Amino acid sequence: MLIGNLGADPELKYAPSGDAITNFSIGVSNNWTDKSGEKKSDTEWFDISVWGKQAESVNQYISKGSKVYVEGKFYSRKYTDDNGVERKVYGIRANNVQFLDPKGKVGEQNAQ
Repeated sequence: MLIGNLGADPELKYAPSGDAITNFSIGVSNNWTDKSGEKKSDTEWFDISVWGKQAESVNQYISKGSKVYVEGKFYSRKYTDDNGVERKVYGIRANNVQFLDPKGKVGEQNAQ
């Protein structure tokens, strides 16, 4: 279970079987105050994939900056980037995505 904000607009694709798949990433922020009283923050990014009918509505109703609640199965995978650096990607195969922005806010974002 994660709550975060989209880093970019979602991308809708279709599998060879015809199933809709929407992919997007969310940033989950952690804020704290250190021992000296200085405010600190960091953000972890997660790749999210949504399948089926929910993929189509997710693609239609959220956009970059939207706040969402995501529930699903966690996965991680390693890869080597173009510079030869080994990286690790974290993601969720979502079975539930809830839109957390107030009504109208998502429409305002899409209009911009």
